[in-house]
Amino acid sequence: MSKRTPKPNGHDAYRSGYGSFAEDRKRWEEQVYQPRRRFRKDGITFSTVSSQEVPHIVGPEYFEENRWDPRERLAWPGEYPYTRGIHPTMYRGRLWTMRQFAGFGTPEETNQRYKYLLEQGQTGLSVAFDLPTLMGYDADDPLSEGEVGICGVSVSCREDMDILFDGIDMGEVTTSMTINGPAAIIWAFFIAAAERKGIPRAKLAGTLQNDILKEFIAQKEFIFPPEPSVKLVVDTIEFATKEMPKWNSVSVSGYHIREAGSTAAQELAFTLMDGFCYIEETLKRGLDIDSFAPRISHFFNSHIDFFEEIGKFRAARRIYADRMRNRYNAEKERSWLLRFHTQTAGCSLTAQQPENNIVRTATEALAAVLGGTQSLHTNSLDETLALPSEKAVTIALRTQQILAYETGVANSMDPLGGSYYVEWMTDKMEEDARDYMRRIEEMGGVVAGIENGFFQKEIARAAYTHQQELDREERLIVGVNAFEHKNEKIEIPILKVGEHVARQQVQRLADVRARRDDAKVEETLNALRRACENDDNVMPYLIECAHADVTMGEMVREMEAVYGTYVETAYF
Repeated sequence: MSKRTPKPNGHDAYRSGYGSFAEDRKRWEEQVYQPRRRFRKDGITFSTVSSQEVPHIVGPEYFEENRWDPRERLAWPGEYPYTRGIHPTMYRGRLWTMRQFAGFGTPEETNQRYKYLLEQGQTGLSVAFDLPTLMGYDADDPLSEGEVGICGVSVSCREDMDILFDGIDMGEVTTSMTINGPAAIIWAFFIAAAERKGIPRAKLAGTLQNDILKEFIAQKEFIFPPEPSVKLVVDTIEFATKEMPKWNSVSVSGYHIREAGSTAAQELAFTLMDGFCYIEETLKRGLDIDSFAPRISHFFNSHIDFFEEIGKFRAARRIYADRMRNRYNAEKERSWLLRFHTQTAGCSLTAQQPENNIVRTATEALAAVLGGTQSLHTNSLDETLALPSEKAVTIALRTQQILAYETGVANSMDPLGGSYYVEWMTDKMEEDARDYMRRIEEMGGVVAGIENGFFQKEIARAAYTHQQELDREERLIVGVNAFEHKNEKIEIPILKVGEHVARQQVQRLADVRARRDDAKVEETLNALRRACENDDNVMPYLIECAHADVTMGEMVREMEAVYGTYVETAYF
């Protein structure tokens, strides 16, 4: 009985004379894929969470057709254009910083949470402030009523900052602070609190978010108009450059842009353009690019679409390095490096079946790690319901630790590098982001785009498209529009902030005002106003105000008298 001759597989067919990879791809499409293809019947669209259509397969023909040179597009970790990572050893040399975002109630309560997290293995602190603090209001302001300590810790004066870091070595632990409108004031409180402990400002290490442009674009927690707001950011960059060499004075933040509903490409382009705006304004101040660029950091969202996020992170490094080296003529390699913190996507979490959020967060965290992040926050399972409970935040931290120490993903540098699909996604993300960047430059830059509503309208369109896909069930969210539990009862512990918080914070402010030197308060506030009027760098004056126990609200009102306030134009 004669044996049948097996049909050649793709590799054999290629070796047998099918020519290029593109020709072999055509053979496979015609002879294998088309005759045998089948489609699912659930109606799901094959696109990313950003509504980017995904090709059914990417193969070696992509590299061949695009003359894709890995030495140019990839290089090696630690080498330009840093697609594979900014450090030559990546996580084999040092793991990412595990930095859980935390803050609630009084400074005393948040201080206890910080100590707990540090005991559990967290390696950096990240401060969440309540809404009055974010908006520049003191705890005793009538507009603060009902919000004190609810979504973060209440900080209205330097003494609050003293208590927040009581028993914590501010000179040893790196601290990130998520604050924007009154960022310079909060930073002044932090510096003054450290100095009162005998820690020189030059020893302090950490990051001030301080990205006011993304507030106008997405989060809407602004105080002053765009131009003086950007001026204040440049003040902090200049001050850090001259006096605080370990401090990142601005963390350019795409996270909130993504949470507002943007696509991944929009998040990437809008974030980078915000940062380039700060760089260009700082250059106008007369600073050398290499004196401040190495201390600019970035903050990205890691959403649920695994490969899209990895491509975004890799493309971000490539775009940033190219611009820093070739447009701004930075000579130091450290100026070319895009350093970034990542937080898993809060908007991907669901109130329904909240335990599923553990899986979502783990997937998003893995994407951030494979994308080469330097710092990571993992969201807690209960964050759509309330501030994280101690148990939930411990699970979130353990998620990072399991990724770092059990999964093996930190062993190899850029393990997905060279994947046909990942490289296609990286290139596509870069192409789309560069197109947005070109459009922003043609309209006159970021501030012009804010004023004409460009960013708001682009994000609104993307969010609307996503919602339509959900409504048509072309995209499924487990527990929301698929696999629901009818009459679900949520039985997880919820952290509740008590009414004592507002009373305690208001009383502390009253005590501070009663014992401070009123003449010193008036003197420092007058000096601050003159600095604003003269267009001086305000940081030294804010620090003097902090030492004199001037409150945040008092400083903000003084600055508003010079800079004015901002009311956004609504666009539809």
